[in-house]
Amino acid sequence: MKAAIFRGGDIVVDTLPEPVPARGQVLVKTLACGICGSDLHAAKHAHRMVEVTKRIPGRVPMDLSRDVVFGHEFCCEVLDYGPGTERTVKPGTRVCSMPLMIEPDGPKGMGYSNTYVGGYAEQMLLSAPLMLEVPNGLPTEHAALTEPLAVGVHAVEKGAVKEDEAPLVIGCGPVGLAVITALRLKGIRPIVAADFSPTRRELAVKMGADIVVDPARESPYSRLAADRRAAIFECVGVPGMIQQLFEAAPRDARVVVVGVCMEPDTLEPMFGIVKELSLQFVLGYTPEEFARSLRLLADGQVDGEALITGKVGLTGVKQAFAELGNPERHTKILVEPWR
Repeated sequence: MKAAIFRGGDIVVDTLPEPVPARGQVLVKTLACGICGSDLHAAKHAHRMVEVTKRIPGRVPMDLSRDVVFGHEFCCEVLDYGPGTERTVKPGTRVCSMPLMIEPDGPKGMGYSNTYVGGYAEQMLLSAPLMLEVPNGLPTEHAALTEPLAVGVHAVEKGAVKEDEAPLVIGCGPVGLAVITALRLKGIRPIVAADFSPTRRELAVKMGADIVVDPARESPYSRLAADRRAAIFECVGVPGMIQQLFEAAPRDARVVVVGVCMEPDTLEPMFGIVKELSLQFVLGYTPEEFARSLRLLADGQVDGEALITGKVGLTGVKQAFAELGNPERHTKILVEPWR
């Protein structure tokens, strides 16, 4: 099968052996897979990512001397089952899944793995118990947005934002837009969103932001209701952002870090101490949140079409990585390996 492979610090299209499902696994055809900002970070900071992963118990780092196939935001078609695996859905059925493989010693991730290929390949393996059938009528490309939407849903749930708090979303890329969507669906308003990009500010309004701010022109913190506790979502993930929030946030604010920063960063705790700020880091989602996100898309409660700005085949993945650096051009590019 063909795949877009991260090899030697570059992305190349080459042929790999077709995966063979073992017991409890399902062979699927990849129909669509979103390019995540974490994939861009992983390609740029691969060595740093490996070094950090080695220091986190229970996580398996990539071996950069071997091939890696990125891609963890996918919708697939069932092809076949491994031996002794219960056939819960028929071949030809479209499915989504959390990007995990269940093993005897615990779940293992895909997309940053030498063992399991991700969605930038014509075929991949899924764990049978984690598959969710795509509801009839939901377009494949929208179903592929389940994973990034679940990230926003989880951030709002884990952040335990209350209806009487004032939410502020810093950064309106795909993660920030998912957070805005989740806040809207919970009825936590008014939602203030900030981004330097006019295009992304427009998308923030489509997703549910009530007030959008260009931070080059005014402080987004000035638009927060003074009589409410601020709940600030950091959705940028670059060094210096948390420190900026510490300095600018109002007293007693809660900061929820959603953006994935893969570089060392520096904080001055005194700002948090003096202001009595709360700091919450979040990652991923629960199985229930993932399933709920798929239902939200199927029920039409999320405008998935507004988020998709491009589609490429495997040969277009490398160029798509470069183009996603321009927020005025793209928000979410989907890889369709069958193209």
